[in-house]
Amino acid sequence: MRTEIKTAIIMGIIIAGAMGGLGAYFTSLETTSNTDTQVQSMDKSRFKKAPELQGIAGYINTDADDLKNQIEGKVVLYDIWTYSCINCQRTIPYIVAWNDRYSDKGLVIVGIHSPEFEFEKDINNVKMATEKFGIKYPVVLDNDKEIWSAFSNNYWPRKYIADDEGYIRYDHIGEGAYAETEKIIQDLLNERSSRLGLKVDAGQSLVDIQESRSDARTPELYFGYDFAYGRDRLGNAEGFNPDREVKYVIPSKLQDDYFYLDGVWKNVSDRMILVSDSGIIKLPYFAKEVNIVASGESELAILLDGKQVSQEDSGADTEHGKVHTSESRLYNIVKTKDPGRHTLEIQVNGSGFEIYTFTFG
Repeated sequence: MRTEIKTAIIMGIIIAGAMGGLGAYFTSLETTSNTDTQVQSMDKSRFKKAPELQGIAGYINTDADDLKNQIEGKVVLYDIWTYSCINCQRTIPYIVAWNDRYSDKGLVIVGIHSPEFEFEKDINNVKMATEKFGIKYPVVLDNDKEIWSAFSNNYWPRKYIADDEGYIRYDHIGEGAYAETEKIIQDLLNERSSRLGLKVDAGQSLVDIQESRSDARTPELYFGYDFAYGRDRLGNAEGFNPDREVKYVIPSKLQDDYFYLDGVWKNVSDRMILVSDSGIIKLPYFAKEVNIVASGESELAILLDGKQVSQEDSGADTEHGKVHTSESRLYNIVKTKDPGRHTLEIQVNGSGFEIYTFTFG
């Protein structure tokens, strides 16, 4: 083949390759431009903006200035929780995992600790809880529930996710929907990256954690007369007597999912306090796990179906059929292999024991 022809062919190939590359480049630019335009032109008028965080009683893992700087221009997950709430506790492993996975991609998680009970306002109690649960993201103490009210919230736990412009794009009440929530996080992080021209892709496999919950279980039971209003499950004929010391006697016939007291107990707005030297709490329930929120230095004997609870059926805070209470927190006292109908008996030795709720899993 003549040299001139070879040269022409080679030049043609080079030109064709260059034209193809340029075409791909401009197509890429057009696609990116279209994506950016879609993000920039999104109508957010139907979304509310996340409220400013005000009325904060204390900070954990952050301070006021640091938190303000962290939130600016980031995707923010606001988690409204309280440390003795079992439903909140079951969501925490997911939130901790999301913080580990996405904090370097533009996500900031803010735990808004809005207490249900008075002892949950103590920052030292909340600090111990954050350390126990492995929480390293910022937590603010919303002791007067100003942030709770600003979000128009009525539930524990609740998650709000705001995009990098501060618009609330997702809202979930209670447990569950973890895959859906994480997908929203990924989408909003990618949206932020596209808007800012960052080369960050948040798309990846979702966090896989075994859920431990059963929907067929006894509802949460409250010992405080204010909290039990409209959901009274005290089975004794004596009933609630606000701010009075009452001698309770357990009847011979018990109703499922109601709790019963024996001994002298003081009725307080958010709890019951044992006044006599000993007392008993009895409860026919259906669940896999039983927890109590309690405080006061006491020794509890745990009986299940009339016998000392076995080690196999004992909760994390029960050892040899006994539970020692001291800190104001949630205690896991029973954990059977499967959910079922049982009768729990708690024998309390020594006055001063305080109980707030039964919760179930």
